[in-house]
Amino acid sequence: MLFDTPVYFLFLAVVVSVYWLLGWRAQNRFLFGASCFFYGWWDWRFLLLMLASATIDYVLAQKIADSPSPARRRSYFVFSLIVNFTVLGFFKYFGFFVHSFADGLASVGVHSVSLPLLEFILPPGISFYTFQEVAYIVDVYRRRLEPSRRFADYGLFISLFPHLIAGPIQRPGHLLPQVQKPRLFAGDKFFAGLMLILLGLFRKCVIADNAANISNAAFDGKLGHNFLATAVGILAFALQIYGDFSAYSDIARGSAQLLGFHFMVNFRQPYLASSLQDFWRRWHISLSTWLRDYLYFSLGGSRLGEAKTYRNLITTMLLGGLWHGANWTFVFWGGLHGCGLAIERLFRRSEPTPGFRPLGWLLTMTIVGLSWLFFRARNLSQALTMLADLAAWEWRASFSPILGYLAALALITLALDLCLELRQEEYPFENARPEMALATAVVFCALITVLGAMEMNAFIYFQF
Repeated sequence: MLFDTPVYFLFLAVVVSVYWLLGWRAQNRFLFGASCFFYGWWDWRFLLLMLASATIDYVLAQKIADSPSPARRRSYFVFSLIVNFTVLGFFKYFGFFVHSFADGLASVGVHSVSLPLLEFILPPGISFYTFQEVAYIVDVYRRRLEPSRRFADYGLFISLFPHLIAGPIQRPGHLLPQVQKPRLFAGDKFFAGLMLILLGLFRKCVIADNAANISNAAFDGKLGHNFLATAVGILAFALQIYGDFSAYSDIARGSAQLLGFHFMVNFRQPYLASSLQDFWRRWHISLSTWLRDYLYFSLGGSRLGEAKTYRNLITTMLLGGLWHGANWTFVFWGGLHGCGLAIERLFRRSEPTPGFRPLGWLLTMTIVGLSWLFFRARNLSQALTMLADLAAWEWRASFSPILGYLAALALITLALDLCLELRQEEYPFENARPEMALATAVVFCALITVLGAMEMNAFIYFQF
């Protein structure tokens, strides 16, 4: 059930209408059931896997909290981590590691080894809800959070449909208390949610899907093999992935807002960043803060000296890259960012500096853009080939309209981001006069209708 389809908005309208007619406890049970229906829409077997995983952590969290023995608490905690990461690893990485092992053997002349080359369908959103379950268990183990004593509450925290498939990854200490207390209807918040949904649809249909058509052509080799073809592919994909994922996050946050829930902001104008550290403060914030708090700090953070700090930075980003998918391109993408962050720290350029720094912005966007090449490529071989194509210059008349079209999409994105950056608002036009906000909503609807791409593309982060 895609966020940019009529069936989703029919589902959302029915859920919201029934939801606000119910009492608090009935709301939770109804919304848990609706979220299970939403997830099971793809395949009911995926729903059983998610419910089984949630049930295990629901039980183990209570055992961790109630056990007086530190050793027993730790054993429950470790068991939970093993179960969560084993399930995630099995479905997401089994084929990747087996194929990589087979390729490694072949590279040294061993071709006769029989390996279990099994392929599994990746359950939607398994990376997102696994990270959310792990955060819950860690916070309970560290006594930062009391475990939920009602399965419907915990199940809703894990499965709440706006964030279930592609985030934002919700912190237990932020979302679970909202589940465990009554929500009150507020007209201004409801309207803010509608504006977020409209902004998300605009970013998806007008920016991301149009940029995707150009990106796909470039990475499929239809634009040739030269500097401009690679540069166009990188720029188009940069616009596509930002428009696509920020759109999903906006629609998710807006949908949650209609139900009285507050989701954290997941993007804060990342392409205005003047350093890689600043970029990661702005890009996919729910993941970057998760990696910082639950992985980087657990490895020791910056407390163990400079050398180990660099190791921790690079390790965190390598694993963050692998989280995105079972492909060496994602590992390489994470490694580029990890090394970049380490080099910034080495030269002390990562400290936030007031104001916009043009040279810092140019260098940061160059690194981010080149790293997107590896993120989008089918494999390392394609990425390296396209990187080498940057040395070949060839002009074609067909590049003129393509570059003009990309420039228009980039200017629209820049205008939106500058507006949000300057106004420093969590919701678009939240402080504007009602008539101005309403007029903006009408304009968004018109632009989506007129400029929306004819070809629909699935949200990129569904694959993670």
